[in-house]
Amino acid sequence: MKTIKQILAEKTRPLSTVAPGDTVQSAMELMRERDIGAVMVVNSKKLVGIFTERDCLQKVSSLGLNARELLVHEVMTEKVRFVKPDMEVSQCLALMTERFFRHLPVLDEQQNILGIVSIGDLVKVKISEQSFIIEQLEHYINS
Repeated sequence: MKTIKQILAEKTRPLSTVAPGDTVQSAMELMRERDIGAVMVVNSKKLVGIFTERDCLQKVSSLGLNARELLVHEVMTEKVRFVKPDMEVSQCLALMTERFFRHLPVLDEQQNILGIVSIGDLVKVKISEQSFIIEQLEHYINS
């Protein structure tokens, strides 16, 4: 079973972060440019929040707020759930399913940011594992 650390090691995209004082517009533009669904909000290299597509829809768009004037800290999710690098994919998937998360920051023991995993990252790993098991069973049955 793969760990979150192994998934992070395979990622090639740079980590995308914004500051609490950045505009929501600039955060949304970064997310659009990089084709990602969330950015971590970082202050002095520490995670202080997460800003997601859901925040855009529920807190910005639906309330008719001006993204050019609104600051990220005003609408970000402050109480961020995160995972440790030694957690297994199944544990993270269970947490995401239970809490309806699509992104989880990865922090080490000192709360340093190591990366972020998405539901897509984890599902891709599970599909690969299941495909391998199926191939092995087919080979066993056919031999």
